[in-house]
Amino acid sequence: MFTLALVGRPNVGKSTLFNRLAGKKLAIVDDTPGITRDWRSAEGWLFDAQMRIIDTAGLEESFDESIQGRMRQQTEQALTHADAVVFIIDGRAGLTPLDEHFAQWLRKQKKSVILAVNKGENERAIAACLGEAYSLGLGEPIAISAEHGTGMEELYHAIAPLLPAEEEDSEQENEEKENLDDTIDDLEGQENYEFQQDDIDPDKPLKIAIVGRPNVGKSTLLNAIVKEHRVMTGPEAGITRDAVSVDWNYEERKFRLVDTAGMRRRAKVTDNIEKMSVDDALRAIRLAQIVILVIDANQILDKQDLQIAEHIINEGRALILAVNKWDSIKNRDEKLEELAYKCETSLAQLKDIPYQTISALNGKNITKLLDRALNVYEVWNKRIKTAGLNRWLAKMESQNPAPLISGRSNRLKYITQIKTRPPTFALWVSRPDKLPDSHKRFIINGLRRDYDIPGVPVRLLVRKSKNPFTD
Repeated sequence: MFTLALVGRPNVGKSTLFNRLAGKKLAIVDDTPGITRDWRSAEGWLFDAQMRIIDTAGLEESFDESIQGRMRQQTEQALTHADAVVFIIDGRAGLTPLDEHFAQWLRKQKKSVILAVNKGENERAIAACLGEAYSLGLGEPIAISAEHGTGMEELYHAIAPLLPAEEEDSEQENEEKENLDDTIDDLEGQENYEFQQDDIDPDKPLKIAIVGRPNVGKSTLLNAIVKEHRVMTGPEAGITRDAVSVDWNYEERKFRLVDTAGMRRRAKVTDNIEKMSVDDALRAIRLAQIVILVIDANQILDKQDLQIAEHIINEGRALILAVNKWDSIKNRDEKLEELAYKCETSLAQLKDIPYQTISALNGKNITKLLDRALNVYEVWNKRIKTAGLNRWLAKMESQNPAPLISGRSNRLKYITQIKTRPPTFALWVSRPDKLPDSHKRFIINGLRRDYDIPGVPVRLLVRKSKNPFTD
C-alpha cells in the first residue's frame, strides 16, 4: 500500500492532518508543541485514494540522546517506510530557519516531497508565507487547513501522480473470490450454523494492549517483542503519549501490539495532555482482546496496578501480568508469594490470573509471555455445550440448592452460554431478585473449576423464568 509520511516542525498540524486522513481522532492534538513523540501509522483515504499515513514527531535540530534527539531518530526511522513525504510548515508563523534546514535535509532523502502550508483558513493571511515557501526548492506550495479540511483537493492532485497504478484482478483471484462468496452463501443457508466474521477472516490480527503505570517498561517490552527500537524509551517517566500500534507476526499468527501511556492515579493527573493520553490508553484497553499489565517486580501490585487490573476485568478483557525487572530481584520466592497473596485477596473476582516474570531490557522470557497470551486467548474464546451445562447445573443444585424463599425453593431451571469473549452465561431462576450474590459466586466458581476457565472474566446474567400459569 502507498505510504505517506507527514513531517515538519513541532506544532505545525501534522497530527491534525493525520486524524483527518485517517477519518478518526487517533492522534492526540493540542496547541502544546512536541506532543507526538513516536511515529504511528494508520490506513486512510484522500477522496478515492487509499493509503497508509504516518504521523511523525516534530523535527528539531538535536542530535544527542535527549528526548528531542530521540524524537528525531524516530522520525528518520519512519521515513524509511514512506513512499512520499508531505512537508508541513506553519502559514501563520511564516518560514523559519528550522524549516529551511529540514527542507534541505529532505532533499537528500531521495523521496518525493509535497510542500504544504498549513493553517491557511484565510489565504490572504498566509500569502506572504506561500511566496517565501518557493525558496525551499520543493516545488509549488499547497495552502491547506488540516483543521477545517480546505485544500484537500489540491493535496490530492499533488499526490495522485505518485500513487501506484491499479492492477486488475487476475482470473485466478476472481475465481477464488467467487468460490468464497458461494461458500459464505451455503453457510448462511444452514439453519444451525452460527455465522461469524472470524469464519471468513481467519487472518485478523490478535489485538494486545500493553498497559501499566509510568516507567514500568511498557515501551521497552514492545521493543523487545518486535526486536527493534520501534518506540522511544528512556529513564524519564511519561515518554509515551499516543497509543502506538505495531503489526507483528508470531507463530504464524498476526498480532497488533499497542503501546500505551503510563496511567497514574486519577487525582495526580492534572495536565490536559496527560488526561488525553490516559483516555487513549483506556480506549486501547476497550478495543483490545488481551491486555498485558506490566508491573514493577520491586513494587508488586501497588494500589494503581490494582485499579488498572480492575478496569481491565470490568471491560471483559483477558488479563496477563508481566512482572518486569525480574533480573533485579534477589528474594524471588518471597516476591512470588506476595504476588499470589495480592492476586487472591485484592483481585478475588478473577481466579488464577496468568503471570510471567520477564526482563524486557534483556529480552528474557518474552516468548513465554507470548505463549501465555495465546493460551489465555483460547480460554477467553471458550464455548460450552448447553446440554452438558444443564446436567452440571442439576448436580450443583443437588449439592447446594439456592436459599429458600418463605419456605419455598428458588429453583435454578436452565443455563446456557450466550457469548464468548469473555465467557458469558445466562441462568434462568424462579426468583432472580432473591438469589444472593454468594450463590452467584458459587455458580461462577463452579464453572471455572469444572470447565477449566482460569484467568479470564466470567459473567453470569440471572433471568426470570416465565410462569406458564400467569394468565
